[in-house]
Amino acid sequence: MTENLTATPPTPPPTGDGAPRLRVIGQYVRDLSFENPRGIPPQGEGEPRPQVDVSVNVETRRANDVPNRYEVALKINAAAKRGTETAFLVELDYRGLFEIAGFPNNLLGQVLLVECPRLLFPFARNIAADAVQDGGFPPFLIDPIDFLALYRARVAQEAPKAQETAPPSPPA
Repeated sequence: MTENLTATPPTPPPTGDGAPRLRVIGQYVRDLSFENPRGIPPQGEGEPRPQVDVSVNVETRRANDVPNRYEVALKINAAAKRGTETAFLVELDYRGLFEIAGFPNNLLGQVLLVECPRLLFPFARNIAADAVQDGGFPPFLIDPIDFLALYRARVAQEAPKAQETAPPSPPA
């Protein structure tokens, strides 16, 4: 029995002049550093797993060459310690180049600081995990990150600063 299956390519959504559009142009490792100051880690059963502190930062900038093009940097730093000794350090600067158009100005920051890092994170997480494992340590996976919660905290932190620098309201 034969079946005739024809694949129809998906139809892209209509892109009128004002339709919101987010497109990944490319992504890359800008900088990766792994340090293993003690050499080969102990492999004993009773050896405690290192305590790992992870920090994540997101930076954005407009690309100068093309309109609607932005670069988003996802920076991950992880420091593992056993007691007072450093077990390993990993620093990753992972970036994506995005075309973003059609979003209202009040949503552009949220797209850059939430949606773009959300797209980059799985790749950056895998690169950091591979670097740690290649350094002789057990697999290290960073827990999923709620970029929306980080964005809201950032906005809440910047709100008082904006009120302090705003000119006084005119009397009624």
